[in-house]
Amino acid sequence: MSLVLDAAAQDLLFREARTANTFTDEPVTDEQVQAIYDLVKFGPTAFNQSPLRITLVRSDEARERLVRHMAEGNQAKTRTAPLVAILSADNEFHEELPALLPHFPQAKDMFFAERPVREGSAQLNAALQAAYFIIGVRAAGLAAGPMTGLDFAGVQKEFLDEDHTPLMVVNIGKPGEDAWFPRSPRLELDEVITTV
Repeated sequence: MSLVLDAAAQDLLFREARTANTFTDEPVTDEQVQAIYDLVKFGPTAFNQSPLRITLVRSDEARERLVRHMAEGNQAKTRTAPLVAILSADNEFHEELPALLPHFPQAKDMFFAERPVREGSAQLNAALQAAYFIIGVRAAGLAAGPMTGLDFAGVQKEFLDEDHTPLMVVNIGKPGEDAWFPRSPRLELDEVITTV
């Protein structure tokens, strides 16, 4: 059975897409970021919550502050990527629920009054949105280099606040020379899916 999405789009988003390790110096524009967000904001989340927050690191000064918190193997590519985004989860996302879920505004207090519940939900749903964001970057014809090799507490202190939990850093741009590591294996369907 074939997919509705044509083969070229499947390749762009999944089969040929890879985590980029080098980038050209072609800039990533605000218009590209707007187009990416305008697409990925429609990805599903629980209660239509939208806890993902994106901090774009554009200035040289901010870039160097971030590089200090990256693992050694991630520093050079973070320093040279045209755009770097810090993706975080807003643990106070529930404040927007009355507007985002107008048919059920009481969800804010009914389900998310307790901070630990909010944090768990924010982590899960922001991670979903981070995955949509990476696919959106690919849909824009760009490459994404998501990384979790970083000092999370340091990034939070440097760029965020206690209500925002960093999830990952994503380098974004056109892939450069020798951008890809060899494709790693993937599990086959029968190793993943169980029918009951």
